[in-house]
Amino acid sequence: MADTILVIAEQREGKLNRVSFETIAAAQAISKETGWAVEVVLAGSGVGSLAQELAAKAVARVYALEAPVLAAYTSDAYVFALKHFIADKQPKLVLFPHTYQVRDFAPRLALALGQTLISDAIGYKYENGKLLFTRQMFQGKFAADVSFGSDGPWLATFQIGAFRGDQAEAGSAPVENVTSAVADGAARVTPHEVFQEAKQAVDLSQSEVIVAVGRGIKEQKNLALAEELAKALGGEVAASRPICDNGWLPLERQIGSSGQTVAPKLYVALGISGAIQHIVGMKGSRTIVAVNKDPEAPIFEIADVGVVGNLFDVVPALTEEIKKANA
Repeated sequence: MADTILVIAEQREGKLNRVSFETIAAAQAISKETGWAVEVVLAGSGVGSLAQELAAKAVARVYALEAPVLAAYTSDAYVFALKHFIADKQPKLVLFPHTYQVRDFAPRLALALGQTLISDAIGYKYENGKLLFTRQMFQGKFAADVSFGSDGPWLATFQIGAFRGDQAEAGSAPVENVTSAVADGAARVTPHEVFQEAKQAVDLSQSEVIVAVGRGIKEQKNLALAEELAKALGGEVAASRPICDNGWLPLERQIGSSGQTVAPKLYVALGISGAIQHIVGMKGSRTIVAVNKDPEAPIFEIADVGVVGNLFDVVPALTEEIKKANA
């Protein structure tokens, strides 16, 4: 059997997690260097139409792994279903998006398979026939190349933003429906309706536009400036750690090594100096716009557009122009 890369795609409530396409892009890149075929599996119940969306990418095959108990996510059912599927297909490499859901079940899946999991990689290298994964260490200050010591199947996750989902090559692949043998009793927990702890709670990794604030915002009342800009752009408000430590925004909106990792189409940084702990959480953004009165602020080193100025002058003017354009 030829070596393959198996991508574990993710869906919830009838919608694909867009990070799945980043993982497909990663698999395609590795495939070009190794010659390994790329296949995709999507677990759930009634996921045929979503599998067709995945089949519009340049992959060899898409599997719709179906069972009634997979309709709502539980780690028990997912581990059981994917363990048996992977054991049957014997891929060389299994890739996951580094999402909350994956972080819940992937370590258990690796243990069930008796394999190693390399998580939160930011890139890879293929040298002398050996596949290496690059991971950040010490809050992004260093990077290390790590490899697998076993024969596989190998399991790895890529950090959100490590690859761009819009660069996943298009194609046309067959979809194969597979009925999983996972029984209803395999899930030891009963999933209930998904809820958010607070109205502000949000998965920022799914946001295409983010307006983030740092110490330069000065006072909590000034968050209204960022909120108005985010509303005009159709985005979400986020923050660096000091803002959340002050209690001005909930921890769910913190970006960085101790918060969420994001890769939106547009990231607007207001009054953020650019400490490495923050940068590791947003450097995968497609376009970064930074506003800071300090021309030496580190954030400008990674910004696509930099504005040296007082955010209290720049942001209202920018918001007004965007509103005019939207009218």
